Amino acid sequence: MKTSKSGILSRVFFTVGFVYLTIIIGNSNVKAADYVVDKAVSKVNWEGKKVTGKHNGTISFDNGVLNVSKDKISGGSIVIDMKTIVDVDLTDAEWNKKLIGHLSSDDFFSIEKFPTASLTVNKVTTVSGDDLHFAGDLTIKGIKKPVEFNAKVKVAGDKLSAQGVITINRTLYDIKYGSGSFFQGLGDKMISDDFTLDFDITANKK
Repeated sequence: MKTSKSGILSRVFFTVGFVYLTIIIGNSNVKAADYVVDKAVSKVNWEGKKVTGKHNGTISFDNGVLNVSKDKISGGSIVIDMKTIVDVDLTDAEWNKKLIGHLSSDDFFSIEKFPTASLTVNKVTTVSGDDLHFAGDLTIKGIKKPVEFNAKVKVAGDKLSAQGVITINRTLYDIKYGSGSFFQGLGDKMISDDFTLDFDITANKK
């Protein structure tokens, strides 16, 4: 018994439709989850360079939540407590205090006026394996600018870990003190426009 051409087409359309519906149902059953940053163990190391050397230290998280779907970060937001900034390379207590005071002043981060900085994740794409590319908005001193960076992210059950480095052009956030891009004749007092945040985040499923 021969099958008509219309019958074959009907079976094809039915099969395609069934597969498509299965995909939709499968995707609808994938639940997103929130992972809360563990402030006690998560770390951020900062580094700023100048002609005569560099300074480095740490700064702490205020809070943060990362949205995870299919074991991949899909969004989220992180808040940094600017009041926790610490320098670790200056061993002289007086010079250390002066540096932190200067970084806290209006020459740099205006911490009294802007006690927090924040990062909002808008888009995440896979580079390869656990290496992801992030695009988002970084807000410092109340100024929001787009930022992109890579990070290695692993999700294992109720635990998430993320490590990466963000390079930031401070002049975009009205931090121009000692910048050769805006002032001439600085000599060995010139400070690099870029500074880095090397982060190591641990987060727990909410």
